[in-house]
Amino acid sequence: MSRHRALRTKVRRGIATWPVAIVGLVVLLVLGWLGWSWVGGLVERRAAAQAGDCNEGEALLRIASTPSVAEAVKQVAEAWSRQRPVVYDHCIQIEVQSIDSEVVLGGLTQGWDTAEIGERPHAWVTDSMLWADRLGAQNAALLGGVPESIAASPVLLALHQEPAQAVQSGAGFRWTDLPDLAGAADGWGRFGHPEWGRFTVAMPDPATNAASAMAVQSALAGASPEGKGPVTVEMLALEPVKDTMSRLSSSKPAQTPATTWEAMKLLADDTAVNAAGFSAVPVFEVDLYRHNTGKDSGTPPSQPLYGVAAGGPTPIADFPFVPLAGDWVGEAQVRAAQAFREFLREADQQKILAGAGLRVEATTERPKPSPGIRWAAVTDTLAPADANTTQQISAAWATAGDGQVVTVLVDTSKSMEEPGGEGRSRMDWVKQALSGQVNRSVSGSLGLWEFSHQLDGDKPYRQLVATGPVAGQRQALLDGVGKLEPRSATQLYTSVLALYERMSADYQDGKRNRIVVLTDGVNDGGLTFEELTSRLASVKREGKDIAISVIAIGPDPERAPLSELARSTGGTLSVVEDGRGVDAALGQLLSAD
Repeated sequence: MSRHRALRTKVRRGIATWPVAIVGLVVLLVLGWLGWSWVGGLVERRAAAQAGDCNEGEALLRIASTPSVAEAVKQVAEAWSRQRPVVYDHCIQIEVQSIDSEVVLGGLTQGWDTAEIGERPHAWVTDSMLWADRLGAQNAALLGGVPESIAASPVLLALHQEPAQAVQSGAGFRWTDLPDLAGAADGWGRFGHPEWGRFTVAMPDPATNAASAMAVQSALAGASPEGKGPVTVEMLALEPVKDTMSRLSSSKPAQTPATTWEAMKLLADDTAVNAAGFSAVPVFEVDLYRHNTGKDSGTPPSQPLYGVAAGGPTPIADFPFVPLAGDWVGEAQVRAAQAFREFLREADQQKILAGAGLRVEATTERPKPSPGIRWAAVTDTLAPADANTTQQISAAWATAGDGQVVTVLVDTSKSMEEPGGEGRSRMDWVKQALSGQVNRSVSGSLGLWEFSHQLDGDKPYRQLVATGPVAGQRQALLDGVGKLEPRSATQLYTSVLALYERMSADYQDGKRNRIVVLTDGVNDGGLTFEELTSRLASVKREGKDIAISVIAIGPDPERAPLSELARSTGGTLSVVEDGRGVDAALGQLLSAD
């Protein structure tokens, strides 16, 4: 019996296509929505930033700029503003004010006069690191960060065309030659013109004119091991260096202009050699460019001054951007200042600074026309002194003319035993600073008092060295400093009055008579502040001003009354965190007018 196989057909069952299509469509829609949301969010965020729609609102960044560069900084600020900067969720508005560095320093350290000079800045563009050093010496807490250079300008000697050509075609000169050159009765004889007489260089006060300060520093640098700096604090105590300082100071013209700008104007008014009372003045190259083109006065001089580059190491102004700190500086301003500083250092913005007469690495282009300036390449630069030494140079210059009568009143209360930094007490640092000043002083008069409690019977004060010429009592002053030691209380106001009465009785006409107080504590006995101010007013004599300046050490002194005491007598208040800052603060204070 045969068997029949059944034929079986394999049937493939298909999946319906419409569900797949729906799922794919949904996936595409989801991906599209996510992509659109991402792109839309990005565009929205960019649009918000560009429109200034910031979560934290607007913030104003105020920049104080030295006049030499203010116009260029404003141009850069306008370029930055066009980018609608957003920093720390704030839309940044920027304001640049042209203001002299001396005014900024005085306002920050002694009280900012809003009615007179506007609101306080959040950052400062000045012409030289010397100004930042002075700010740090008076109150380091006001420095919000490390200053950084945004441009440069060498120091030149400005003269009229004929004498400038004589210097350039002759033997030339170095800044280290200035003491001998300026001290000779026929200094111009070196350049073939003995009939012109003395080669006199105006040196406006180095404490307020950075070009003078850098020229003086360069003249002293010849005593350094390599002859090109840096000048050090130790060098300033050497007799050859003090002699150089003395000869430089004594060779100043009888009527030295107060500022570099005034000196350039006086020179430009008459082309005859020495018609202004001097032959030349140290200037920053950028300032000479601005003078010759009338950028500041509005009218160029009829005859430009000519800039001569000295041989040897050239001092360079570094135009630092200085971030500031204080209760008026918020986090938004801190970050905005950092961002703007970096913007200033970009190549395109550096070219704007170059167009204003400054030197930058991004370009060698120079502004045209630039009468009187050769833009000579600088091949050898002066190694600058450190922050403390710059203060001591200015202080040594201030004493070199025998124009100061200073008595130092030192707090010898028990708190002066407290740590002052690096394992040393506050008193140790004070004694080191005072000894250094005695050794570096070129001339002038100096005396030493101490105060505490019952140092001389019931008197809380005692004279250690009578005020007299430093040169005649240098060892006595050093011995007096060596006797200082912490004792008990802090009867400050009674002691200040006693010293003020003594200096008023011994007042020396024609000189700067001043009291310098070093203290670390609160007045705790004797006269009150109100009694002191009342008594001072009754003792004060017309035309016989005695400035009282105070260096407050550490956090304990009552700064408000000390600031008022200094302000009311024409002095200054300096604040140092610990003993390490005393030397620089003392140097800065003694160099102040």
